[in-house]
Amino acid sequence: QVQLVELGGGLVQPGGSLRLSCAASGSIFSINAIGWYRQAPGKQRELVADITSGGSTNYADSVKGRFTISRDNAKNTVYLQMSSLKPEDTAVYYCNAVISPLTGWGTRGTGRRYWGQGTQVTVSS
Repeated sequence: QVQLVELGGGLVQPGGSLRLSCAASGSIFSINAIGWYRQAPGKQRELVADITSGGSTNYADSVKGRFTISRDNAKNTVYLQMSSLKPEDTAVYYCNAVISPLTGWGTRGTGRRYWGQGTQVTVSS
């Protein structure tokens, strides 16, 4: 069973910083793309940033220059460093990863998308 566990949300003032982390655990063969989505009240879930296994990154225009995504492959963990936070960054942030599980035969299983439980980020004075 594969799980994604997010940490690091909270309340921060405008202009402040937060770092989110997401650790994948379980029977994992490989993690392909991994990243973060967010959903604000009344809005659709949107991609914030993601990073491939090779380290290529992709950011939403609204966070470019303010957020930085990184991953530690040895720890199966992805990080999102958020700076210069704005009230419009307030949302539930979800970790998302495409993971190939490790089968009982020690081989690569069919990859699928997994979601974390979400962590609340509130930017307010």
